[in-house]
Amino acid sequence: MYQLNSIGALESFLIAIGVLFLGHFVNSKIPALRKFNIPEPIVGGLIIACVIAVLHSNGIDFKFDLPLKSTFMLMFFATVGLAANYKQLVKGGLKVFWFLAIASFYIIIQNAIGVSFASMLGLDPLMGLVAGSITLSGGHGTGAAWAQILTDEYGIQSTLEIAMASATLGLVIGGIIGSPVAQRLINKHQLESEYGRGTTTHQKYPELVTYNENEEDKVTAKKVIEVLFILLLCITGARYLSEWVNSFNIQWLMIPDFVYALFLGVIVTNTLEIFKFRKLESETVDMVGTVSLSLFLAMALMTLKLWNILDLAVPFLIILTIQSIVIGVFSYYVTFKLMGSNYTGAVIAGGHCGFGLGATPTAVMNMGSIVNRFGPAPQAFMVVPIVGAFFIDIVNLIILQGYIFIIQ
Repeated sequence: MYQLNSIGALESFLIAIGVLFLGHFVNSKIPALRKFNIPEPIVGGLIIACVIAVLHSNGIDFKFDLPLKSTFMLMFFATVGLAANYKQLVKGGLKVFWFLAIASFYIIIQNAIGVSFASMLGLDPLMGLVAGSITLSGGHGTGAAWAQILTDEYGIQSTLEIAMASATLGLVIGGIIGSPVAQRLINKHQLESEYGRGTTTHQKYPELVTYNENEEDKVTAKKVIEVLFILLLCITGARYLSEWVNSFNIQWLMIPDFVYALFLGVIVTNTLEIFKFRKLESETVDMVGTVSLSLFLAMALMTLKLWNILDLAVPFLIILTIQSIVIGVFSYYVTFKLMGSNYTGAVIAGGHCGFGLGATPTAVMNMGSIVNRFGPAPQAFMVVPIVGAFFIDIVNLIILQGYIFIIQ
């Protein structure tokens, strides 16, 4: 019999902040983690998740109350939108569609691996899609939706448990391998950010949002309040816009809330820019965005149920291991080359590992750990979230339908 312990909202928030401090402390003591830029939320979050998993095995469970988790996620993606003024959009617009083509091609490969190895290992080929783009490119939400479909329409059992475990494992591995892949590319090809390294980028490029947590900024209380107001405006608008779109009941259109927050951010920043109402302070947007992402990731990782991974059958673990190796190799040799073989391409390659195995926030976390050390890559922070948050879900749906038609 399990003993369930509910942790209050304030205490849960305190633990989430503690996760970040824990990750920073462990990274400072273990050189290998610093060398490969393993993100601090991953390190701290996995330690807490492991402790909770051990307690779970002894009949003790914890339930965290984290009402602000989704709010922090929306705040971060709104800052991504605020950072995308029309000059940056024009400069990197073609990269969005080029990266979408690369990511779409990889989904075809990802599902081919899942289906072929599922058949070889004696599983239903449709389950190979669960260990493919359903959970790895789609994440937990897409996994839950397709699990219900595979159970109701195709009679496949235990799909939800497998999907959740697969998505969780992908999230963890995606956060671990992305930064080392990008760092290897940067070191091998001696790449540099066009904006330089260091913590004083905003002095020379005041319009740039770097997502470098070490950046030296002149942030004031008034600037923070102004940015928070705009972010909350984007978040509130995103939720109303999401409800309005969902009221049309378009079955194939599944757009997450953070996509609306991102695009509202784009609209706000470019409206202010074009009509010269007021220029947003990029260093404040930078700081608030970095804090929001760090807290969201800490909250997400400390609530991982690692024991679900143990429920994966050996065939699924084999498939997911192969998927992890292939996305690393693909990002290293293909994504990097096709995205320009430059510093931005290396950062995007690290991000591709994140959302190719986990989710868009994981991709952004990977890229953030790289720019902290090697310098800004603003186009990467525009291209990867737009593709990973919106376009790839539509492409994923089309490709999955094609595979199901072929299999059946």
